[in-house]
Amino acid sequence: MVCKAIIYVYLALQIFFGSLFQCHWSIDGYLSHELHRCTEVQGKYLLLVRWENLEAHTIRFRNSAEYQEWKRMLHHFYAPFPIVEHFEEVKIKH
Repeated sequence: MVCKAIIYVYLALQIFFGSLFQCHWSIDGYLSHELHRCTEVQGKYLLLVRWENLEAHTIRFRNSAEYQEWKRMLHHFYAPFPIVEHFEEVKIKH
């Protein structure tokens, strides 16, 4: 399962933003994450986080001390608050 967030970072803070993602969470169900900077819109980022299932993100991570630290470090970097959506893989036969 993939969690997607589009994040609009204040321009003055972009230089610091990417470095905050050099982490690995120890939450059960966390698999990996990627951060992408938009080439067309300055300050726009795409965050993709892979989780084993929805509950790993919405329950285990959001109720963890790591999430509280995440919020403390990151939430002042952007406005508006990102819209977070979850996606399941669609198997495609080749």
